[in-house]
Parts: sequence; C-alpha cells; structure tokens
Amino acid sequence: MKQFELLLFSAAIATLLPSLPTTAAGAPRVEDIVRKANCAAYYQGEDGRAEVSMRITDAQGRERRRELTVLRRDDGPDRGGNGCKVQKYYVYLRRPADLKNTVFMAWKQPAGSDERWLYLPALDVVKRIAASDKRTSFVGSDFYYEDITGRDITADRHKLERTTEQYHVLKSTPRPDERVEFAYYRVWIHRDSLIPVKVEYYRANDDLYRVYEAQKVETIQGHPTVVQSRMRDLDSGDQTVLHFKRVKYDIGLPASIFTERYLRQAPAQYLR
Repeated sequence: MKQFELLLFSAAIATLLPSLPTTAAGAPRVEDIVRKANCAAYYQGEDGRAEVSMRITDAQGRERRRELTVLRRDDGPDRGGNGCKVQKYYVYLRRPADLKNTVFMAWKQPAGSDERWLYLPALDVVKRIAASDKRTSFVGSDFYYEDITGRDITADRHKLERTTEQYHVLKSTPRPDERVEFAYYRVWIHRDSLIPVKVEYYRANDDLYRVYEAQKVETIQGHPTVVQSRMRDLDSGDQTVLHFKRVKYDIGLPASIFTERYLRQAPAQYLR
C-alpha cells in the first residue's frame, strides 16, 4: 500500500475530521467507519460539479476515451440516521461524438430502491435502468452504474477485519436478498481522510476479479476528494482510469435539473 501512503495526506487532515466512536475494547465501531467513509466518498458539500475524463484500455493496449460532466445534489433531511440523504446525479456525456448528449440520471434513496434513467439521443429514447442492471458497465467502461453513484451501505453486512497505522480494512458481504455478482468485497479506508482508497471484489472461493483504486486525492474547498481513480477487470485485463477536473462544491444547483425534462434538454449553463 506504499503508493497510497505517498498520495494521501495524514496528520494534517486528522485535525479537520471528528474522531470515530469506539467500542469498549477501544476499536472504532464498524458502522461508524462505513457511514463516515460513505459520506467522505459521496456526500461532500450539499451539491457538486466535476468534469471527468475517462480512459478505457483493453488488454492489447487499445484506448477509448470519454469526456463527461457530473452534477450532484443532496436533498435532506438525513434518513435513517446514517448520514445519507436522498441524492440525485446528472451525468452528461460530451465526447466521443457518437455518445454526445447521452445522459445518465440517478435518484439514490438511502435504504430504499434507487431510480436510474438513461437518455439515448440517437434514438431519442429515455430508458429506465432496472435494479438488476445497476452492476453492469457504465458507457462501456470497467465502472458499473452503481460505482458512479455509490452502493447503499445497508445492502451489505460489514466486518472490521483489522486496523493498521494507515487504514481500516473491512470485509463486506451482501445480504441474502441482494442479487449481485460478488460474494464479498474488501475495502481499505484511509484512517485520517476516511476515503476508501482500495476495494477488491471476490467471487466464491476467494476468486479476486475486480479492483478499484483511488490513485490521487486532493483537498478541495476543505473536502478530501478523489481526483484520479482506476477500476481493473482482472478477467479481461481491461482497465478504466477517471480524471476529475474543475471540481466545485456548494454551487447552488437547482432541483429542477434532476428531472426527466432535462434528460432531453441539457442545462447548458451548468455544464459549461
């Protein structure tokens, strides 16, 4: 994990973040680690905007690129006491030309059923994305739809396996009613920033097949923010790298953007 020690700041950020409650034995409660890590990864500020460059590379070294803009807005209040609000995403593809004006929109419902839409401009069709499709490829990349907006923390059972000088290491197993392709995943959460910096996905028999890494983290408007990440598919040898640019928080995005009306009529003033 040396690469993350070089990329992630430690002592300075610790003074900005509240400490985690501990058990009688002195170890932090796993529920608090998961909740705070989820907030650090997906809930910084009340809303946000970022430009994203996506580079998809196959096992032969051939590359495909995507350019997109991500808008995000949180709608309160916190539901269920886990630090999560209803959250809405609007993802607009700018490049390549054959995907231009494609829009992905999601409404995340904490401990509930998420709703997702995909607008396909070539067909002028709005498609609802079924819950069963949330763990399928997002615009041909190695990231899934669920990776873009985050997984419901109540969908899995979490266990704190160990705590090192730098990381909390958790093992998460899907609940019996969850229909997913993995048997469990293991996540490394940076102790100071609480950013998940690595996730390994396993099938049955401890078969590792997919790895996420936060490769670069910066502090933006006081928020630890992943500005470069990578997802690797170990079966195919493919990988996707995301670069986040012009990240801004608390810009006052109106709720009206995150409606079906704007799937066909992109809000240009917020995408420039």
